[in-house]
Amino acid sequence: MAKKKYFPNNWQRYKDQPDEFWSLGGKVYHTFDDVMEWKVGGWELPSSVACIIRVNHKKTGKVKEYVYSQPKSAIKFCNKLMEQGHEFIIVDEEQVHLMEPK
Repeated sequence: MAKKKYFPNNWQRYKDQPDEFWSLGGKVYHTFDDVMEWKVGGWELPSSVACIIRVNHKKTGKVKEYVYSQPKSAIKFCNKLMEQGHEFIIVDEEQVHLMEPK
């Protein structure tokens, strides 16, 4: 199996842009906070997706995403993650939840 190509994440370049960078024809300015609220707070999942789970594996430090179409399967997986002590984020059509082992 071939290794996946690495695409760097350039979020810092966008965050550091002045407000004028986000203007539309010089008339309307969007701040970084406006854009983050729109992109992060305005997510939409397709109807075929019940939730997305992003797991931070504590031993390896790697982050992996899992997409579930069946809520029952996602709940079973979340229970397993909690038993193993992993930190994870679950996103459904309404909310974003950070789950931490306590």
